[in-house]
Amino acid sequence: MAQLENFRLKVFRAVAEQLNFRKAAEQLFLTQPAITLQIKAFENDLGMRLFDRTGGKITLTRQGSVLLGYANQLASLSSEAERELGCSEGSVSGEVALGASTTIAQYVLPRLLGAFQSEYPKVQFSLQSGNTSEVVRCLLDGRVAVGLIKGPARERGVRTEPFMEDELILITPPTLDSDRLTAAQFLGSSLLMREQGSGSRRVVELALEKAGFKLKAFKKVMELDSTEAIKSAVEAGLGIGFVSRWAIAKELELGTLKIAEVGGVRAARHFTLISRTGPEPQGPAGALRTFALGAIRVGYDDQVATVHGLALSIVVSQMPAPVFRCRRPETSERDLRRSSRCRGYFDLLLAVGGFCGL
Repeated sequence: MAQLENFRLKVFRAVAEQLNFRKAAEQLFLTQPAITLQIKAFENDLGMRLFDRTGGKITLTRQGSVLLGYANQLASLSSEAERELGCSEGSVSGEVALGASTTIAQYVLPRLLGAFQSEYPKVQFSLQSGNTSEVVRCLLDGRVAVGLIKGPARERGVRTEPFMEDELILITPPTLDSDRLTAAQFLGSSLLMREQGSGSRRVVELALEKAGFKLKAFKKVMELDSTEAIKSAVEAGLGIGFVSRWAIAKELELGTLKIAEVGGVRAARHFTLISRTGPEPQGPAGALRTFALGAIRVGYDDQVATVHGLALSIVVSQMPAPVFRCRRPETSERDLRRSSRCRGYFDLLLAVGGFCGL
């Protein structure tokens, strides 16, 4: 189905929300010169400036601020019309404005959307990623119809539904001798944390508090703005940090990171699907919601994991072939855990529901 929203209005909204031509271009999968040309042409057609460009910064003019309010209303109406028209055709089509926390966007969403589009090929996506607070704000502002976040959303007007289990695990440089830290070793380390507003940070803070550890007791606490930044810093020997299990398969394979444990610290969580309260999403947004909530299911039949072709494949597809030779029939679960070659992948399999008898 053709998109009903005027293209120049869509470009204007992207620039107005980002206040950055480069970021708007990335959001819309266009080049920066193309974005600039569209805005100039739009301003010429209207006979007024929508943006002030001074001192290397972009701000909305008064007219631009007024137009943005109406443009958001028009975008919401266009999306609603597309959903209704898609439903009336008897097949799901149209565009879904989707928000996702960075970890989900990087490590889970590509396979989820790939599986979804094999069933709903007429649905298109626009994606905005950020930390949990930013995704929730996008939802409440009407910029996305559905969000996938890493932490709880406490704001009013947000419906939350857990759709996938996760655990934040402690990673250390491979040079660390032990895979189990004492309290003294833990507190004597530099702890790498996500920024304020991140769902991951909140989960780690709660886990540390429950185990009796206070942030101010650590040798040093450093804030970083992404999972990738934490992994790179740990690899460089700058400290230790907690990241999602889904984020470290390649590093475990290459041996650039290792998993460690601290007694009493377990940072488990659910990834959460969020939508606005009220009627459940319909059309393509409703189809995505239903698919995501049903996609991550783990069942066992003769020790075989069935995960709707998704969660297990995220882990197994990243495993080196030797891992499948780690377990012989007489090998116990405890022995497999002791294998440094297999331990990380065994733990990842536990993240999708349990030991699968590989």
